[in-house]
Amino acid sequence: MKQLFLFIGLLATISSFGQGVISGTVLDKTSQEAIPYANVVVKSGDVITTGGITKANGTFEISDVAFGTYAVEVQFIGYKTLITNVTLSKTNKKLSLERLYIEEDAVALESVEVVAERSTIEQKIDRKVINIGKDLTTAGASASDIMGNIPSVSVDQDGQISFRGNENVRILVDGKPTNISSSELLQQIPSTSIKTIELITNPSAKYNPEGMSGIINITLKKNASLGFNGSINMGITFGRKTRYNNSLNLNYRAGKVNFYGSYGNRLGKDITDGEIVRFREGTGQFIESIGDRTSHLFKFGLDYFINDKNTFSVYTNQNKFDVVLDATRNILFFNDPSADFNQFDLTNRDNTNATYNADFKHEFTKEGHSLELELDYDALESDTNNDFDFNGATPIANYDEFIDDTRSNTTINLDYVNPISENSTLEIGMETRLRRTENTYITDRLDFADSDFRYDRDIHSFYTTFSQQLNKWQYNIGLRLEDYNVDTEFNEVGQAQFTFTDKLFNVYPSGFLKYSPDEARKNSYQLSFSRRIDRPSLNQINPIRQLSTPQVIITGNPSLVPQFTNSVELNYSRKLNKASFTIGGFYRRINDEINRRGFFDEDNPTVLIIDYDNFDSNSAYGFEFSSNYRPTNWWSLNGSFDVYSRTQKGVIEGESVEVNNTLMNAKVNNSFKATKAVTFQLFTFYSGPQEILQYELKENFFMNLGARYSFAQGKGTFSLNFTDIFRSQRFAFRTFRTVFQEGQFLRDSRTLYAGLAYRFGSGKNKSVKRKKRDKNEKADKLL
Repeated sequence: MKQLFLFIGLLATISSFGQGVISGTVLDKTSQEAIPYANVVVKSGDVITTGGITKANGTFEISDVAFGTYAVEVQFIGYKTLITNVTLSKTNKKLSLERLYIEEDAVALESVEVVAERSTIEQKIDRKVINIGKDLTTAGASASDIMGNIPSVSVDQDGQISFRGNENVRILVDGKPTNISSSELLQQIPSTSIKTIELITNPSAKYNPEGMSGIINITLKKNASLGFNGSINMGITFGRKTRYNNSLNLNYRAGKVNFYGSYGNRLGKDITDGEIVRFREGTGQFIESIGDRTSHLFKFGLDYFINDKNTFSVYTNQNKFDVVLDATRNILFFNDPSADFNQFDLTNRDNTNATYNADFKHEFTKEGHSLELELDYDALESDTNNDFDFNGATPIANYDEFIDDTRSNTTINLDYVNPISENSTLEIGMETRLRRTENTYITDRLDFADSDFRYDRDIHSFYTTFSQQLNKWQYNIGLRLEDYNVDTEFNEVGQAQFTFTDKLFNVYPSGFLKYSPDEARKNSYQLSFSRRIDRPSLNQINPIRQLSTPQVIITGNPSLVPQFTNSVELNYSRKLNKASFTIGGFYRRINDEINRRGFFDEDNPTVLIIDYDNFDSNSAYGFEFSSNYRPTNWWSLNGSFDVYSRTQKGVIEGESVEVNNTLMNAKVNNSFKATKAVTFQLFTFYSGPQEILQYELKENFFMNLGARYSFAQGKGTFSLNFTDIFRSQRFAFRTFRTVFQEGQFLRDSRTLYAGLAYRFGSGKNKSVKRKKRDKNEKADKLL
């Protein structure tokens, strides 16, 4: 029947006396973002005359339309159909409908104001984009609290991030690296300040190739609406201790200038309990650590739209983060109680982190043809004072130590994009990254010595990529060239100077292929490959002690060399009427893998030293499944399941060791809408045991329950979240080579969180050509 209608429409076109063109742009009514691959149908009565689909930028153009009156329907899954009546005539041959706004279907959305109630996942050719909704911001106060709810991501008891079962992941904020560790960074960012989280498992050649398992980019909120707009969020967490988090976002746009700013804070105390038992020595450590953390995060910026072709943007992130850690360690000797003693640690750490960014973008006459220059500078000043006191049969006298940490990152990017045809894009770019680090360590402990550590690194890069769309196929190929220079110097009183230099020139290819068999793009196949590098992080190479106890010292290894990874990934995505899912797999080959190692101090065999080393070449592969499903109007769920297997080889104390390990993670998040204003969430997480070369991690399980009430026509929300209901979340381990011990750490994870959010302002949304790199994207026509 559909073919008959098309045939009748074709006859009507042939018999017409004139023809015209209908064009326009399809946008999401709330987010103002373009809707790619939406169906545009031109009807005469009930007969389909012609039609087409929108491009990646939401535009469409339908040619050879006979003069007459028609109904233009815009159709897209999950959205209401938009119908616009038009007339083509001799005096109106080229009809531009300009912007056509479509809104989500009432089944999924009661009103426009509630668009951010549920988090959504957008599958692009090279990344997953999680648009953060209120169901995730109720999960906790900080970015670290909600990260464990994200597919493929795990967070351990110390706040360390694993991506696809690997800790070698690069964490970015607004597409930029920072000078602080990922665990500290995620603790500092309030969850209510996050707009999106991007999971880039196989980055293309145009991105920095660091991070074996890929990139996680956190984009902070920035409004771009006309007039004055804002939002305020307040939250409190009740546990064994009380914690607070608040944020304020403001935006004002008038004429050619858009001003925006935000402030977020997080403050309060948390408690971690831990125990470590050594079987052979018959000793145990029982630890209670109270952390008092205060974080203030500011962001200010402006966009100046000089004209239609030139835009200048600047912004700064200012972060003040202070922490006081008060820990008590009871060291017990089960066979000789007279040797028991206590250690009291008091750590004061003051961090000031500042980022400054400037960007200028010029757009040529041809659409998508642009040149962009970006400068970014990030600086960290950190002072740490550790006070160690002992009592009982202690073998160590009281002592203090002071660490001064200064770091700076300078990044310069020049990017050129040229759409050489309607379906082809060429990109060329250059990047320079300069890193400077200076650490000073001062102590009055007699068997330790004062020291200083300097680490300088320069990286100069050139990349080019070519993208093309051929009907149902899309592909992208790229090549990145990098010149790498590092210069390290470590001076310790009483010891010879240690220096280390390394110079490398490397080539990093990448390739992506996507096939969408149907015009509506409801299903697609994606294949990609890339070569990546993991250069040792500062914590991995810094020989200054990060933790000192009578039984354990944690430090870095300045002799580490980079590890290289070659990876291949295959994914399939499918959109259904009430669901969508992605299923995929990957394979990685890692050379000179960096991993933790433990060994006893030659001068004091009772002290275990933990640092890092390069091990043999290893391999890993995995399977992932994630899905969104809405069985009824009042119940929706999303879940993910992943399995990772890896083979690790290394030499431990002269013995060749090989470990084959399989890790499984499962997450399910249910959302129940009781009324138009009340919603409940239930989140469940399970992580199976995993084995490393010298130790194994035990399984982990926890469950969260949340509720949310909307008021003031969706402008305000009140949230409650009960996390780790059974207090089962833990970091438990057992070591079985070099040292034989087992233990676990329990955070203050069973908490009740209450949050209040409200949006205000009278401005109206308007699309703004803010630079793509805010999302760690460059203007890529096909990706």
